[in-house]
Amino acid sequence: MKEISKLLDYRPDIKVVDATLRDGGLVNDFFFTDEFVKDLYNANLRAGVDYMEFGYKGDRELFDEAKFGPCKFCDDDYLRSIVGENNTDLKIAVMADVGRCNYKRDIHDRAESPVDLIRVATYLHQIPTAVDMIEDAKKKGYEVSCNIMAISTAQETDLKVALDILGKSPVDVFYIVDSFGAIYPEQLARIANLYCEMADKYGKKVGIHAHDNQKLAFANTIEAVGDGVDWLDATYSSMGRGAGNCAMELLLGFLKNPKYNVYPVLSFIEKHMTKLREEGVVWGYDLQYLMTGLLNQHPRTAIQFTKDGRKDYAEFYKEILAQD
Repeated sequence: MKEISKLLDYRPDIKVVDATLRDGGLVNDFFFTDEFVKDLYNANLRAGVDYMEFGYKGDRELFDEAKFGPCKFCDDDYLRSIVGENNTDLKIAVMADVGRCNYKRDIHDRAESPVDLIRVATYLHQIPTAVDMIEDAKKKGYEVSCNIMAISTAQETDLKVALDILGKSPVDVFYIVDSFGAIYPEQLARIANLYCEMADKYGKKVGIHAHDNQKLAFANTIEAVGDGVDWLDATYSSMGRGAGNCAMELLLGFLKNPKYNVYPVLSFIEKHMTKLREEGVVWGYDLQYLMTGLLNQHPRTAIQFTKDGRKDYAEFYKEILAQD
């Protein structure tokens, strides 16, 4: 049984991370207007959000700059065009994806950049490279988190080994990432216990990044809060790859810390998120994402199903059953 104080009280260690531009950018190839990005930045400031993730540090040798908006690459000059020197309490984050960024070249020293936090994203088999990226970012002066992706497909013994390796690195935060939206709250509680145990051993923090394939992103995030997880990812209107993520408006409405204010989030959604949907940008829960979540599969097939405008859900289910 959880301590009721972990749900009804607030912990000063709680950090809310807005991932709208990064995870949401996967839906529209990061083509956000400057007005959208600046208004989101100001909404986060007013809402009391702790970190704003602007996107990826994508490698231009791998990704054609003409096919993506600036948040795919998060150049320091672009970030400054939005936040200036960011003399605020809101910290700036970017994601460095193992194998998809040139971190030694494109991540500059912290003293030369408006970025505060580097979020290293890795699969289990990439952990050695992730550690090198963590060490590189730390030497350059950044806070560093590590998102271990697709853990719903991992063996617990492998996960323990990975967390032990990361624990010995200078990383600040381990992230639980339900990439496929396949994890249920009861499972999340056991996973959080493992992560928190390893975090306590090495003096780290634990975060959660949830996907909404089974409409459990918010439920799993609340579960994590009750289990002692402190860093919480969310996006405005749940905008994110496929089924999307934990909704910022739900999370800030739930958290008891008076520093958080949901009103600026609602105002931003009214002005911008509704417009995005009207313009044809598609994300959020639907049957195809439920199916991949139920089967613990990557949602790439469901994303293609959506792009193709298909509605033959039963046939799609048979197709992905054959792949399972």
